[in-house]
Amino acid sequence: MNRRTTALLAVALSLVSALFFTSSYVLNRAAFNVGGHWAWTASLRYLITLPLMLPLMYWQGGVRPVWRAIRAHPLAWAGWSGIGFVVFYVGLSYAASSGPSWLVAGMFSLTVVGGTLCAPLLYDDERRRIAWPALVIGLVIVAGVLLMQAGHGDGIDREGSIALGVVAVAAFAYPLGNRGLLLHLERHAGEVPSLNATQRVFGLTLASQPAWLALALYAWTVAGPPPVEQVWLVGATALCAGIIATVLFFQATGLVRDQPVPLAAAEAMQGAEILFATVIGVVWLGEAWPSGQSMLGAVVVIAGIVVFSWTAARSAAGDDRAIRELRSERRR
Repeated sequence: MNRRTTALLAVALSLVSALFFTSSYVLNRAAFNVGGHWAWTASLRYLITLPLMLPLMYWQGGVRPVWRAIRAHPLAWAGWSGIGFVVFYVGLSYAASSGPSWLVAGMFSLTVVGGTLCAPLLYDDERRRIAWPALVIGLVIVAGVLLMQAGHGDGIDREGSIALGVVAVAAFAYPLGNRGLLLHLERHAGEVPSLNATQRVFGLTLASQPAWLALALYAWTVAGPPPVEQVWLVGATALCAGIIATVLFFQATGLVRDQPVPLAAAEAMQGAEILFATVIGVVWLGEAWPSGQSMLGAVVVIAGIVVFSWTAARSAAGDDRAIRELRSERRR
């Protein structure tokens, strides 16, 4: 398979993964529509994901290395899973009760600036520097998100403002939790086993189980048992978003990990989530099409993600040239 074909395959796989990732928004909204409490939607997702991942771990390095890593530093795993999984998904689940799926998907696009702004909080080396061009593009995406929210219904009401704030926190918590765990594993590289991406996801899911059990107890107290329809919908989300989408996306980026432009293109395909959420929400849930300001905001969000990926690709290409020039200088 030549590099062009590989790149096209990676983009196609990433596009399909974006379709499965969209289930988080659409099925969460559907769970709300059948009377399900947001706390059940959040807790059941990860309580169901854990057993579903167990068979997959047999082909992904096994559970034992993950368990050894968690036992070595349980507080670190509990902390980063609490930020990257619990805060993240509680926010998305709560927001599902406040607006249509396409609106939540659009607001979560704020995560494209999350990693940039989290860098100074995490790193003490050259990585702590904020990439200002990326931040400017991120602010354009924020403007698009605000346009989407303002164009929904009668504008940004109190409920919509709360949803916007909750999803904004979730959008920053997700990259912060993932980067924090990667940094922890980097600092303890000789002390804990090396873990692949699937093992890290499993480890975070496992470490967050006490929080999900506590949230499930809260849900039982305030809402009673979940409706059967909600359990099925959340189970579908766990399978589609938690396993299928993640595996497809990791496979896509792995195919082009040494090709900056195709890698950026594969990552940019995740911006299609808002399009999938819009179409599925309208067709399946009977939600209204975004129009006016909301449609303009969606276009701005998607354009911002594409430009963000293009800028990242140019930066990576520049690094490649610098490395090649350095190597040629050494050969002289």
